[in-house]
Amino acid sequence: MRRTHLLACLIVVLVPACTPERPAGPSSVVLAVGEQSQVPVPVLKATRNRVADNDVADLLFLRLADLKPGGATSGESGFEPSLASGWTRRDSVTLAFDLDRRARWHDGQPVTARDVVFTFALARDSAVSPTLAGLLARIDSVYAEGDSRVVVHYRQPYAEQFYDAVFQVQPLPAHLLAAVGRDSLARASFVQHPVGDGPYRWVRSDGTSMIELAANDDFFLGRPHIDRVIIRAAGDADARLNMLLSGEADVLTSVVPPLANGDRVTSTGRLRLVGVPSTSIGYLLFNTRNPADTARPHPILSDVRVRRAIGLALDRPSIVRAVLGPYGVVPYGPVSSLLWVSRLTPAPAPRDLDQARRLLAAAGWSDADGDGILDRHGKPLRLSINVPAPSAARKAMAALVQEQLRQAGIQADLLLLEGPVHGERRNAGRFDIDFSGATQDPTPAGLTQSWSCRGGSNVARYCDPAVDSTLTRAITSVVPADSLWRTGIERIEADAPAVFMYSPVTVYGVSTRLHDVDIRPDAPWSRVWRWTAAADAARPDSAGR
Repeated sequence: MRRTHLLACLIVVLVPACTPERPAGPSSVVLAVGEQSQVPVPVLKATRNRVADNDVADLLFLRLADLKPGGATSGESGFEPSLASGWTRRDSVTLAFDLDRRARWHDGQPVTARDVVFTFALARDSAVSPTLAGLLARIDSVYAEGDSRVVVHYRQPYAEQFYDAVFQVQPLPAHLLAAVGRDSLARASFVQHPVGDGPYRWVRSDGTSMIELAANDDFFLGRPHIDRVIIRAAGDADARLNMLLSGEADVLTSVVPPLANGDRVTSTGRLRLVGVPSTSIGYLLFNTRNPADTARPHPILSDVRVRRAIGLALDRPSIVRAVLGPYGVVPYGPVSSLLWVSRLTPAPAPRDLDQARRLLAAAGWSDADGDGILDRHGKPLRLSINVPAPSAARKAMAALVQEQLRQAGIQADLLLLEGPVHGERRNAGRFDIDFSGATQDPTPAGLTQSWSCRGGSNVARYCDPAVDSTLTRAITSVVPADSLWRTGIERIEADAPAVFMYSPVTVYGVSTRLHDVDIRPDAPWSRVWRWTAAADAARPDSAGR
């Protein structure tokens, strides 16, 4: 899933003392995130799978077309123009996009077909971006016809051709990057000072906790109403909430959990709650390989009976209610509630502690020493769970998971890790169980990223060729493939590569000074440029007065 990791808390806050003076005109807004964006550059950011990078990139760079709210990812009718002013289907395997001739990079140079072709070449290079290269494998070629037309030719007909061309790739300026060697791109100065074509342009970053963006006065789709966006990284959830409550924050994402936060926010009289359907999902990911030697199977979790037992030992609905209240559901398989295939799946299995114990006994685990923890060959059934500190939901749920697993005779040690450390260990496969979060692509085709044998985000190395085959047939079908999607998802659920814990509704605390607030589930800040706001006069100035 393109945007793995994640459920990181995002906030919009006022400019505190360390930020520059606000402009005299319309207001400024600060997006504070759970972790700092390090690579807010399309194609390069895709190798990292961090929500913070995606959110900044969506303010700086455009796609050829955008998915309409509620739009279907199959066909072309669910999309609206963005960088491309229009498109033409030439045949079943060829699409031509006409770029808007008004589009300019932030340095004033025109956006051309060369830029698009250059970026697709990077995205399809597995050495540069293995995740995108896999997602774009069905594209045969991308070439220019003149300065403003790009032609995409596919290897075969399939329903989501258009989606693959416009969603996965945000063009980069070839005139600034073509001379940089591909093995040097990640270290290029462009990464620290990106030049985009979107509604906001890069101003500066302090490298650790703050990024400043300014409105692109010459944005061809219309000058942003919000003059300045400040992105602040703060790892502590209480600190972020206090910024909102004190009047320093305009918008706080993931107000819940804890549930009491909702009342605290609305009681101010100047904030409101807004629920937004989410493409996010949280799950306990099992490492099927030995973290100390990935060439070997995991000594405990390579047994599907143990993995299924862990799922059956958990009362997931009660855990979700305790932490999220009405703002979350238990998914079946790796499917967020916003993905359309969620309507095809059955209800998740309920807790069955007796069946969990039977499965563990069949796998050779028993309590030989009577200490309440199962053991085998003298070794206890003990597993560690990596938990990301920035995620309030996962921290709260992890404690409940630990207690319910103890009731089944499983000792779970919780390792609370800061965002960067958690991501590093997850990507390196250094875990028994990882309490993962993912923000999914709007299409179920994105499931292949984490749940196919060669998926670019498959850090746990789950592999079932039958799943791969089924998902591939569903993706490449030119007719509705409901039965194939359901079969593939049911197979993943049966393999139990993870326990799928929750799919949340994202609850935002929004200041009443903000109007025309349009928050997209798949790209929450991409339409900040359309928001309007009351003047900043009554708010603390840049000196904190």
